[in-house]
Amino acid sequence: MTRRIDAHQHYWDPRRGDYGWMPADDPVLSRAYRPADLAPDLDAAGFEATVLVQAAPSLDETEYMLGIADACPTVAKVVGWIDFERPEQRARLERFAAHPKFAGIRPMIQDIADVDWMLRADVQWAFAAAGELDLTFDALGFSRHLGNFLTVFRRNPGLRVVVDHAMKPRIRDRGTVDDDFSAWSAGIAAIARETPAFCKLSGLVTEAEPGWTVEALRPYVDHLLETFGPRRLMFGSDWPVCRLRTEYAGWVSAAEKLTADLGASDRAEIFGGTAARFYRIGRH
Repeated sequence: MTRRIDAHQHYWDPRRGDYGWMPADDPVLSRAYRPADLAPDLDAAGFEATVLVQAAPSLDETEYMLGIADACPTVAKVVGWIDFERPEQRARLERFAAHPKFAGIRPMIQDIADVDWMLRADVQWAFAAAGELDLTFDALGFSRHLGNFLTVFRRNPGLRVVVDHAMKPRIRDRGTVDDDFSAWSAGIAAIARETPAFCKLSGLVTEAEPGWTVEALRPYVDHLLETFGPRRLMFGSDWPVCRLRTEYAGWVSAAEKLTADLGASDRAEIFGGTAARFYRIGRH
């Protein structure tokens, strides 16, 4: 039986001081989140393992997460960070890669003002190094980044890529002048069609309005299912960020409703099998 795996969650402590994006007084985000806080939700939803993903642009946070992974059996893999603008950090990346729970890297591209940053000549070494070291690359951005990500993925065909949060379509703007569904859906389809990239079924609730409904998410999830298919799509909670819109169980319930028409084997892929293959998570 396929294990249920949450392919995207975070643990953090704001007192560490490197979460520059985090509001100082946010009642949901600005507090410590540790394995003991998530354990009851994982148990209730039947998830046996998770992928712990970086939330700070620092090497120190990657070390912090690997320490958590060493002590926490449910953390199967860690996605960390290196500074793409510092080629000398390849040595640090090689050291991270030697850790059995280190999966790969994620630059925080959504927070970089220059939409073309990922195309700069001085950062290409990092994409190449990740491929050479057989590491994963989590692509974090917005719809406006889809075209450039497609270019990067084409340039690095050996890189194991997953698109985080379906590239954050602006669900809250659906039906307004800021609706990006057309551009988003075309960009997602191109990546799915022209590259072997995977995609995370995650982060959608926080792109929707407060009071969101399952039906508001459905066109986006249907498009992901049509383009990537269950064997390239993996569930992620994005906990605790998801708590801005719903608790862990609320997003799990919504994702299960949105995939309820699939067969049992396809649902098993989305809720565990795909993540196990992509991140190479074994039975033990």
